[in-house]
Amino acid sequence: MDNKIPISELAITIIEPSSTQARIIGGRLKELEVANTQFFSDGKAALSNIKQCIPDLVISSMYLPDMTGTELVLALRRDIELEAVPYMLISSETSFASLDPIRQAGVVAILPKPFETADLRRALYSTVDLIVPDDQAQSDIALDELNVLVVDDSLMARKHICRVLGNLGIENIKAAVNGSQAVGMIQDEYFDLVVTDYNMPEMDGEQLTRYIRENSAQKSIPVLMVTSEENESRLSAVQNAGVSGICDKPFEPAAVRQMIQNLFT
Repeated sequence: MDNKIPISELAITIIEPSSTQARIIGGRLKELEVANTQFFSDGKAALSNIKQCIPDLVISSMYLPDMTGTELVLALRRDIELEAVPYMLISSETSFASLDPIRQAGVVAILPKPFETADLRRALYSTVDLIVPDDQAQSDIALDELNVLVVDDSLMARKHICRVLGNLGIENIKAAVNGSQAVGMIQDEYFDLVVTDYNMPEMDGEQLTRYIRENSAQKSIPVLMVTSEENESRLSAVQNAGVSGICDKPFEPAAVRQMIQNLFT
């Protein structure tokens, strides 16, 4: 039975200081029949309201009068009651340095200005995937029997990935803060899947993958890399190291689900 809620029923908080951009976003949401929306022009007022009435999704621009989108999402992630609230950035910002902290915090999407309604629709479906467990995915393969290791030096990224995997029906999830810690865990325990970041201290995702393929007793274990890395030569080196798949940050839960299904069916 499909227990997914329609995207039209999502409660969304939008923080956008530009009245013109706010009208555009509101218009695109109306096209998707999303009516339960609240608009704010600054982060402080929005956060105060969010604490009182937690929405299904928060959408903001990068630069607000009193804070940045990065500061906003970090404020959400540091609040135990709000840390699981899905977040979407709509911005013309393209700098890797500016966007990477938001990617690491776990977001449903980063949309450009201007954006297409189809892109917004896809992000809203990703939101639904985050807040409602996917019973259909659980029935396709025995995900609840998989033992999965998540490796990421960012606590927020680890929590986000574990939340996505949990909503897919994966119950047995262990976590490591870098490749070095993951190596010790792989030596002591059997895993069906490793989900790892690329850029990490001590031992990065490429080095971890090479260790698994060349030195561990679990050489054939699937390795899924979730990364914000944009350098093509570095990504090529990761592929050569033997990863089973690469998924961008931010990622769509449906894409992760499909990649996992491809690995185990």
